[in-house]
Amino acid sequence: MHLRDFEYRLPSGLIAQRPLPERDASRLLVVRRADGTAVHHRFRDLRRWLRSGDVLVLNDTQVTPVRLYGRRRGGGKAEVLLIEEESLNRWWVLAKPGQRLPVGRRLTFPEGVDACVVDRGDGGRRLLQFEGVGDVRSELSRVGVMPLPPYVKRTGGGDRGPEDTMDRERYQTVYACEAGSIAAPTAGLHFTRELLQDLEREGVHVTFLTLHVGVGTFTPVTVERIAEHRMAPERYYISERAVTAIKGAKAQGRRVVAVGTTTTRALEDAALDGGEVRAGAGTASLFIRPGHPFRVVDALLTNFHLPRSTLLILVCAFAGRDLIRTAYAEAVREHYRFYSYGDAMLIV
Repeated sequence: MHLRDFEYRLPSGLIAQRPLPERDASRLLVVRRADGTAVHHRFRDLRRWLRSGDVLVLNDTQVTPVRLYGRRRGGGKAEVLLIEEESLNRWWVLAKPGQRLPVGRRLTFPEGVDACVVDRGDGGRRLLQFEGVGDVRSELSRVGVMPLPPYVKRTGGGDRGPEDTMDRERYQTVYACEAGSIAAPTAGLHFTRELLQDLEREGVHVTFLTLHVGVGTFTPVTVERIAEHRMAPERYYISERAVTAIKGAKAQGRRVVAVGTTTTRALEDAALDGGEVRAGAGTASLFIRPGHPFRVVDALLTNFHLPRSTLLILVCAFAGRDLIRTAYAEAVREHYRFYSYGDAMLIV
């Protein structure tokens, strides 16, 4: 298939810039693969579509405030996104497009944190050596801001003010506990603790895995033939407890409901060898596209994704491209809110 097969038109006014006051007040478009129909609900109505015995799998990764704003020595602003730690105080970063960061360029950030560009990598990456700090990782909560995607506009310009305070709470799931992501697993942003407790009381088995969201999730597809795209690897961990719950559901014909594309990738990657989910650590570089035989996931809860993205391609692989195109057109007509802070879709 070709990249142009995964395009759609979206009015810019439908791109959500802020979360709703209540997490579970988001809208929920329920899409049924069996008959191709779609119905409209609120997210807090999710319990109506889950069954006793379903296993709901969520990604408990925690987003770290890894976007840094500073100055280039000699003049000019600097904006970098920390994407991978090579060693103590040496980080691969992505710089804001258009900023010149040659090897040797010195940068200064708030709270006395300085850095020097010491190497260049592919894809515009730069290796920074941080100075003036024992371990920059421990300082990120003070000097960094939340790494919101570029379509979410903020006026602070890196200021850790009210907007960043709000994003630190809301661009994070209520169950996040394992630090390591540079983007949120956004399908989980709609859950409240109370909703999860209600689901468990009604017999839904809630379990967790960890996939640290990295550049693999949001790197643009730049090749026209999607089969030629290569996903950057992302680390994940699946506990024995989660595997036991999933295996029990599959053996008894109960559903495994994945919350988000990152959860789906981890589960399907862990089942590549033999068809059963394996416990332990792994590295997912699996690119799920139409034709993928889903071995684990029976239903998918997800947000609405960018055109031509690996996330949209995954959703089309699960539900069929024509059905998803129809569902997205319906969501546009009904003025759903799109992308990270937007509404949700449940595919059953």
